[in-house]
Amino acid sequence: MHYVCKCYFSSLVRYFELATIYNYLQVLLTGLADLWPARSAWTIDKLLLNYGDTAFKISQRTPRKISMKFKDYVSYMKQQHDEDPLYIFDDKFGESAPGLLKDYNVPQIFQDDLFDVLDRDSRPPFRWLIIGPERSGASWHVDPSLSSAWNTLLCGRKRWALYPPGRVPLGVTVHVNDEDGDVNIDTPSSMQWWLDFYPLLADEDKPIECTQLPGETIFVPSGWWHCVLNLETTVAVTQNFVNSRNFEFVCLDMAPGYPHKGVCRAGLLALDEGSLENIEKNMSYEKDNFSYPDLTRKEKRLRILKSQESENHKGTANGASKSYNLGKQNLFYDINFLATFLDRERDHYTSPWSSGNCIGPPEMREWLSKLWVGNPEMRELIWKGACLALNAEKWLECLRKICFFHNLPFPNDDEKLPVGMGSNPVYVMDGYVVKIVVEGGLESSIYSLGTELEFYNTLCEVNSPLKNYIPNVLASGILHLENGSCKIDSWNGKEVPDVIGKCCLFPEKGTGDVFPFGVRSKKLFEYRKARSPEYEPHSSAGSTSIWPYLITKRCKGKIFAQLRDVLSREDVLNLASFLGEQLRNLHSLPYPSFSDSTVSIVEQNKEFSFASGMDAEFVSKRSDIPAEWEIFARTLSRKKKDVSRRLNKWGDPIPKTLIEKVDGYLPDDFLKLLSLYKEKGTKSICKPWSWIHSDIMDDNIYMEPHYVSCSNGITALTHNSSVNGHNIDEGKSWHPNYILDFSDLSIGDPVYDLIPIHIDVFRGDSCLLKQLLQSYKLPLMRKTPEHGSMTGSDRFGRLSYHAMCYCILHDENILGAIFSIWKELKTAESWEEVEQTVWGELNNYESFA
Repeated sequence: MHYVCKCYFSSLVRYFELATIYNYLQVLLTGLADLWPARSAWTIDKLLLNYGDTAFKISQRTPRKISMKFKDYVSYMKQQHDEDPLYIFDDKFGESAPGLLKDYNVPQIFQDDLFDVLDRDSRPPFRWLIIGPERSGASWHVDPSLSSAWNTLLCGRKRWALYPPGRVPLGVTVHVNDEDGDVNIDTPSSMQWWLDFYPLLADEDKPIECTQLPGETIFVPSGWWHCVLNLETTVAVTQNFVNSRNFEFVCLDMAPGYPHKGVCRAGLLALDEGSLENIEKNMSYEKDNFSYPDLTRKEKRLRILKSQESENHKGTANGASKSYNLGKQNLFYDINFLATFLDRERDHYTSPWSSGNCIGPPEMREWLSKLWVGNPEMRELIWKGACLALNAEKWLECLRKICFFHNLPFPNDDEKLPVGMGSNPVYVMDGYVVKIVVEGGLESSIYSLGTELEFYNTLCEVNSPLKNYIPNVLASGILHLENGSCKIDSWNGKEVPDVIGKCCLFPEKGTGDVFPFGVRSKKLFEYRKARSPEYEPHSSAGSTSIWPYLITKRCKGKIFAQLRDVLSREDVLNLASFLGEQLRNLHSLPYPSFSDSTVSIVEQNKEFSFASGMDAEFVSKRSDIPAEWEIFARTLSRKKKDVSRRLNKWGDPIPKTLIEKVDGYLPDDFLKLLSLYKEKGTKSICKPWSWIHSDIMDDNIYMEPHYVSCSNGITALTHNSSVNGHNIDEGKSWHPNYILDFSDLSIGDPVYDLIPIHIDVFRGDSCLLKQLLQSYKLPLMRKTPEHGSMTGSDRFGRLSYHAMCYCILHDENILGAIFSIWKELKTAESWEEVEQTVWGELNNYESFA
């Protein structure tokens, strides 16, 4: 039997350094919480007195999340006789009971947390209040994204069991999805494991164990399996953190693919026989140091058998010890060794993202970018993490090839990491910006750049004022590998590049050939994807080594996301007016219409059928419906078929009760959104059609400092971004000057452009939406006698209904953002209530006519 080492805080520093360096020393610390008010305030009776009416989240072994008022939970604890009792496990306790945050401090030795650079809304859950009765506790698990943790007990006693990384406990099953790398663990409850599995273990196979007492803090290193059983009613607080010691492991765990995730948790059991043999040939470790596992295990389902079953597998150790004995050698949990299991064919920008990752892909990119800018002394480490998570070395090499071809300066050390949260690698350098277009794979990226180039051409042809607020395009082309060497072809979007033709990737038929991969082809491509839920991106030999790119002039100023907290209300109102003006310019541009042959292409698709209830009259008389609107309606209809599954997958904070009602809220006939009406015997559509940006968010808006007048009447703005020697961030006025990133350009309902602006830029501020609409002035719907009042009972006549439908069917999790901004809507009883709260201001828009 093995025990956790206990030491006092005064003698801890060197011990903790060893623990974090070697990742195998578990520490039970005393003295860290001696001065906390929580030591006396966090008893059940005192918490009941102060927080009896506060609701806390409850942990249970089902996906459904519930909350209980603390007074009700205390009543439950006193009355229950459950084998696996419910317990409080609340990561939002600092919001529901902020006073609790004043009762403790993060111990100094754990204060280094690299996730601190993210905003509270962006960073993953990291702290939990834990309260539970006897027999409750956390079943076997590895902490999220291989982070480390500390846990301080304030009252009661806890029994801990721990295993080193890769040693799956007896009775536990690890599932690793081979598509997105999502990890799921089947495990008995904590109490069941101690009763049914622990007695089966030989002494040498038993976990590291300890009993934690009030005032003691346990440190759990990265990747370690642990299980906790409450021996009596307990109150504790825990936090996870990422520091310089575990940073690379966290980055590795969020890299795409699945073999490395399996190995990090289940050791070499995660490998098939062939993979293991290859590793054995390349390993320099002595075989005497290892205990060989069962070689028949697969990475998709990794099972540790009960000890008595091992008799059926002669020559192997029993199931509880089927892992390399690396706790002694400290060789297995080595970042260089684990990185060899990465699937280098998978890429961060184009591969599925695991829902089990602690943050989303945009937040991951933002995190690394902020660390890079704010911690220059850590760049060597951050670069290693970025190479693991983003394959940053590959994209930097692509950037260097592009710079060489166009005679541009190579990136310096400050510029070699992609910036921001965008879905493509973007590099901001002195005077210019390079965007390598990779989102969605080659097919999506070639349509994206082709549409963007067509759009820029349109701006110049009509001399739109919008072109003054968009960065100038300097060059565009396609980087690809040919016979093992890199080659670049310039491309202006007006032909099918040879390298694309060789991949058998051709534009959609019936769209014209001026811009073969322009917006019309892109719309048909999007329809094709929506039509086929199992759609797989085009692939052929060499298609993974082709990267379109765009070079634009660098903008002066800063992005709105960096300035949000320092802008005056007047500046923000000016921004809303600016966005209204530029949306008017964008939506006034001429757009390419779809021809009759385009409709024929759609009609030839025998697999398509409208959702039940679609108006057959409008389907059969296609001459009454422009082709673009027909494709629009069909695409939405297809998305509706899959909407419940997608919303359930996104889960919290979208209320379960509303997900159950979503099919009834959405129209059964999306042609009704067009508000067709007859005028002089001809059917007309009430809605306009236009170019849409689709992604105007807070990191796609640039602002520059406003020139100010000194007391002597002289306007002064120094070259180092300061006014009269003072930093421009200090209360200076900022004006918007550019809109960026037209990668998601499309054509459609202009209402669609309001979604990212209102939700992300305005954060739901209806006054700012009203200000934008006052500058916009264009009609969003034609008013007809059938509609009457915009707030009437005809939902198809309400712009708010249109916007809400688009939010629900959006490819991104817009609803998650909505229910995070309007927290009161989590208890909404209907989608109509959500619609009016979020989008009611649209129904007051005076330019409706």
